[in-house]
Amino acid sequence: MLVRNVSTVVKGRCKIHMDKPTSKRLKIMIIEDEEDILILYNDYLISRGHQVVIKSQSGNSIMTEIERETPDVYLIDYRLLSNTNGIDVAIEILNKFPSAAIVFITAYEPLSREIPKHPMFYEKKIEVLLKPVKLNLIENSMLELVNKNKPSG
Repeated sequence: MLVRNVSTVVKGRCKIHMDKPTSKRLKIMIIEDEEDILILYNDYLISRGHQVVIKSQSGNSIMTEIERETPDVYLIDYRLLSNTNGIDVAIEILNKFPSAAIVFITAYEPLSREIPKHPMFYEKKIEVLLKPVKLNLIENSMLELVNKNKPSG
């Protein structure tokens, strides 16, 4: 069970209760062009008990990295430091791993309208989150996508 952040004020001081790490440890790939955001996502997800297996600022040679260790979920920005974008990278991943869970995290608002236009994304585990986004929302989205269409038990 996930315990949310709770802030209480005791005698004028703010007391913060941290989330407990999640019980489901995910292997994650982060593809984000902005290094500071990449580091933020990495540090937060590791603190939550997940394993970040691949980090990249571009879409170059992603498949080689994935072949070494396949993630449970992919966090992908739309704009990348390469001649590819997040959609190109996601299509490459889905061609090899059709049931991959992909969370796009982007400030590029038109992406949420572009995704449904691509037949490759039909009935896939895809979510688009617009920046700025709360870190706990990223984690919740990942967990929901990974567990989508899985039998409970």
